[in-house]
Amino acid sequence: MKIVIVGYGEMFDSLVAGTLASGHQIVGVFRHENVIYSPLKRFIYDNLFPSANKLFIKSLGLYDIKSKSVNCNKFRKEIKKLDADIILVGSWSEKFTLETICSPKVACINVHPSLLPKYRGPNPYIQVILNNEKKSGITFHLMNEYFDKGAILYQVQTDISDEETGYSLKLKCCELARKEVVNLLNSYREKIQIPLIQNEKDSSYQSHISLKDSILDFEQENSSEIARRIRALTPWMDCHIAYKDEFFTFKKYKICSEISKLSPSTIIKKSKNSISIVCKDNRVIEFSGLKLKRPVLNLFTKFYIKYIVKINSKVL
Repeated sequence: MKIVIVGYGEMFDSLVAGTLASGHQIVGVFRHENVIYSPLKRFIYDNLFPSANKLFIKSLGLYDIKSKSVNCNKFRKEIKKLDADIILVGSWSEKFTLETICSPKVACINVHPSLLPKYRGPNPYIQVILNNEKKSGITFHLMNEYFDKGAILYQVQTDISDEETGYSLKLKCCELARKEVVNLLNSYREKIQIPLIQNEKDSSYQSHISLKDSILDFEQENSSEIARRIRALTPWMDCHIAYKDEFFTFKKYKICSEISKLSPSTIIKKSKNSISIVCKDNRVIEFSGLKLKRPVLNLFTKFYIKYIVKINSKVL
């Protein structure tokens, strides 16, 4: 079959590598730089500061489709010209129109990094860890005019370890996609596909993470929940500790063995670059490598901890 791959980041590279391993033909690729940059800016970046995706497809000699959107006539004409059987999508920001979805001869297929219908929406890697899920995975599904709601073709699970970060889970899912896209594409050649309609009763949608989600709340979350929040947001967003009118970031954290009788959010210890805080379950977490978030002021972090931060005071 003839495949066009649309996407960006690690998932895009995984689909390219897996499709090549399957023996099917990649007749074109469409990168996210086409959508977010003007043609001039894209030309400058591609030639002077090429992305990892650009370097990868250039090394493989793949045809790089030039268009401003997946939903414009130019892109659809390319699909027809290339005689594409399948558009395969791995990470994308635009909602595909029905006209674009119907442009390949066989199907337009998205790979979503969760076990749909659960965890629709952006960055499910973060949300499954926040919610203490033990399994996640990938779902290949037919695309329709709604995000992540198309009928399911193929799902594969993976375990979420106790030390999993959002990024390590992303890499797991991308590796799964690289391996399993071979089976997906070959199944079209070997048997009839029977898509499974998603059960809306089991569905959930998670929106984008905001800055508010990065602020640790020791009154509301226990030590395990705090640790999961830190791991889930790694490496996309630093977690913050709010104290008075300032915010600390940190390099490391450690859940201590001691149980404190003091109320949650109380600072019970400090050193020149660390503080220890009581959580909701009365466990203590030590945060080290502290830096004040505000530029310039971060140069005076040690001074701030020594003279402003008080033992037995509370973080916000």
